Amino acid sequence: MIRRIIQIDEDKCNGCGLCAEACHEGAIGMADGKAKLLRDDYCDGLGDCLPACPTGAITFIQREAAAYNEAAVLEQKQKKMQTQGAVLPCGCPGSQSKELRREESSPEGSRECSPSFAKPASQLGQWPVQIKLAPVNAPYFDGAHLLIAADCTAYAYGSFHEDFIKGKITLIGCPKLDSVDYSEKLTEIIRSNSIKSLTIVRMEVPCCGGIEHAAVNALKNSGKWIPWQVVTISTDGRILED
Repeated sequence: MIRRIIQIDEDKCNGCGLCAEACHEGAIGMADGKAKLLRDDYCDGLGDCLPACPTGAITFIQREAAAYNEAAVLEQKQKKMQTQGAVLPCGCPGSQSKELRREESSPEGSRECSPSFAKPASQLGQWPVQIKLAPVNAPYFDGAHLLIAADCTAYAYGSFHEDFIKGKITLIGCPKLDSVDYSEKLTEIIRSNSIKSLTIVRMEVPCCGGIEHAAVNALKNSGKWIPWQVVTISTDGRILED
């Protein structure tokens, strides 16, 4: 059949993999450092990948192509969600999913030498932390207290690890710089896992409302009710009371 489908100009492609990440149907993959349309029947012709491409390498054309196969797309999505430890389509090893085990340290022991030289320990419980990179069904989400935080909050608030990250699974993002709607990804994470609670930490600046909006929408769209709260940090590092 003749239908609308994407076309990738390999000469313009810089191999960043953002289009493959943006393609929820799995139609795009990376091969030899370039984006490729893997299967015509996985491409729905809606073009979520177009705005993700920084070089304009993706366009629409009309050509003979297999019809969009929604059943096949859903099947491969299920397989992908069951696969743990996945990496980005561009093959970045730094995106490999893993749980980080933290041993409880004695407060007294950490100060035996000199209190002035005691260093606060990281409380991060998993990797990766970026919303865009986190696998939907990673095992560390099971029974987790989920923290969704704007990037800047950890820099503005001095005790962020101890007061917010400790005991939680952490996801971060910036709705202004990432220029994506996290709602769909967060909805799947909440819907597919037994999340026990949700804490949203944002900055007081208006653009930070995007991450709060996405998280709250995801909670509503998941069909679940779990305890949740929003904490707002001021630009000078204070927790703002409602």
